[in-house]
Amino acid sequence: MTDEKTAGKKKADKNSQKQNTVKLPRELALDTLIEILEKGDFSHTLLNKTLKNQKNLTKQDRSFITRLVEGTLERLITLDYILDAYSKVKVKKMKPFIRNLLRMSLYQLKYMDQVPDSAVCNESVKLAEKRGFKTLSGFVNGVLRNIARSSENDILPSEEKDKITFLSVFYSTPQWIIEKWLREYDYNTVKKMLSAQFEEKSYTTIRVNTAMNTSKELAEILKTEGIEVVEGSYLSCALKIREFDSLDAIKAFQEGRFTVQDESSMFIGLIAGIKENNRIIDVCGAPGGKALHAAELLGGTGMVETRDVSDFKVALIQENIKRMGFHNMKAVKKDATVKDEESMDQADIVIADLPCSGLGVIGKKPDIKYNMTEEKQQELVKLQRDILSVVNGYVKKGGTLIYSTCTINPDENLKNVEWFTENYPFQLTSIEDCLPDEFPCASKKEGYLQLLPGVNDTDGFFMAKLKKQL
Repeated sequence: MTDEKTAGKKKADKNSQKQNTVKLPRELALDTLIEILEKGDFSHTLLNKTLKNQKNLTKQDRSFITRLVEGTLERLITLDYILDAYSKVKVKKMKPFIRNLLRMSLYQLKYMDQVPDSAVCNESVKLAEKRGFKTLSGFVNGVLRNIARSSENDILPSEEKDKITFLSVFYSTPQWIIEKWLREYDYNTVKKMLSAQFEEKSYTTIRVNTAMNTSKELAEILKTEGIEVVEGSYLSCALKIREFDSLDAIKAFQEGRFTVQDESSMFIGLIAGIKENNRIIDVCGAPGGKALHAAELLGGTGMVETRDVSDFKVALIQENIKRMGFHNMKAVKKDATVKDEESMDQADIVIADLPCSGLGVIGKKPDIKYNMTEEKQQELVKLQRDILSVVNGYVKKGGTLIYSTCTINPDENLKNVEWFTENYPFQLTSIEDCLPDEFPCASKKEGYLQLLPGVNDTDGFFMAKLKKQL
């Protein structure tokens, strides 16, 4: 072989090796799913990390990866049910790479109409071969092509014969959650809550930093960046945006003109009754959304001390404080279960948005519903009570404690409030005058809200306003 031919072959081999190491969107999505489902990483943080680390991805690629990862997680029980019906090897017995490849590919077949079935099958085979599973590529191809030719309607459970199994498989939610919700809510309400997790999440809800701009001004600024903007569902300080690449790339975000926050948690700042020069302690504050809102409502006066248990979470809060430009707010590392003697009787308002099962936000963090169990939920109820037992002491007489969670289970919500008022000198106080007149809620006078996904146009969220007796 001539030197010229040898050089040409080496160059071709080098290019081939380089192409083989470059990860295209499907492979990036698959690796992200494996980390989440096999290693237990959190979906929202890992997906954000994946997208942030891939600087060369187009906007279309980012959207595709996001849809593929979130969609596969959302529909996991449904996907596994269908795969088990078509494969001789059950999902739990498959190699981790293969089962997640099939899950992701099946999601494309069944829920992404813009992707041709042939492309799904062909790309799945290529991925299996690239990652060293050539001997199983025929199995992958066969399962997917059989499903593509069939209809899952033939195998899905009947709603008439077995409502709980139907709801579990059709809405991809563990049976214990459905059984628990059915004990608290009627069947149609449960269906609404379950279906809400699959509603199109094309909009991101943001809260306007009114210290810098009005909602109208911010909307105009965002539109100049090509971002679509609509008003929030209930609050004037809320906007919904879409058609942007990433938050970090939005100039207005970099300048602190807004922060990402669901409207449900914006209500916390409204019901707290914040006044100038108040001292506010947020005991479990990361990443700082509610505390930032409180600092803004103080109008540059007073002080908000936001606490969390780890250096990482405190760093997140500090990053947001710096970006938003508030000087009446600080972040400190403190464990909410450990009494801080210096804080006793010092706070006008304590915000206790406590660790919870998170089942009100499974539409945004779908892996939560698979990782939570009844046992873990009961452990969280104990943790919530342990924290309340400590932090109530920080509230001045006549001051306010706001208790909230992003879940919809009474054990963690109203039952905790009932336990708390029985054991400590606090009582629920009306929040009727704090909320928009048009906001539908029968319990405003009683002093609490239970927001339900699919019923209210928000996350599932609970909050209660409690006054310390004089």
